[in-house]
Amino acid sequence: MKRWHYIVLLGILILAGIYVYLHRQDLGLVSSTGSGADEGVPTDITATAAHPAHIVWQQVDRTPDGFKVEMPTDVKDIQIPAYNEQGGADQVNMIYSNADAETTFSVAWADDPPVMRVSRRSPQLTLDTARDDALARTQTSLTNESKNATQGFPAREFAARNVGGGVMNSRLIYAGSRLYMLIAAFPSAGARRDQDVTRFFNSFTILNKQ
Repeated sequence: MKRWHYIVLLGILILAGIYVYLHRQDLGLVSSTGSGADEGVPTDITATAAHPAHIVWQQVDRTPDGFKVEMPTDVKDIQIPAYNEQGGADQVNMIYSNADAETTFSVAWADDPPVMRVSRRSPQLTLDTARDDALARTQTSLTNESKNATQGFPAREFAARNVGGGVMNSRLIYAGSRLYMLIAAFPSAGARRDQDVTRFFNSFTILNKQ
């Protein structure tokens, strides 16, 4: 569990990486089956199939933070320490909500985060590094990816899954000096609905065009 402390000192840890990694079992990205397995290590047992959560959507107005989005109710705020290239810590903001006990939607953002600086503020290199870091943190494998633009900004959308059956969809947006990451995480493919992911991603609106 402490291995990430050393990796993040390289300065490539971004946005939701730590949060998803530390909460990967809650997010359904690690199978909890098997008492003999080490904590946090995925097993080869496929996660139990689940039905999609019943989601009550709400408009989340974060005008002071520069965006609006639709998420399930009961949105929570947290800050995550992202260790930088000097060994200090940058603060990353995140909001998240749980559609049910194992389905989570989250948005994280930071201005000029470590991954952007390490990538010399190259949009495509930053998005590549951010994607690779998120996959490493969540112990997932890439299953699909597309390069596109979102509201005029370079973006990267990708899907991933782990050996326990957990799946996640992520969208990264390089918006001026800010990097956003949207994550929808599910305990299994059966618990995921395309329309929920699409609604979440497409509802995200950047208000402050930096």
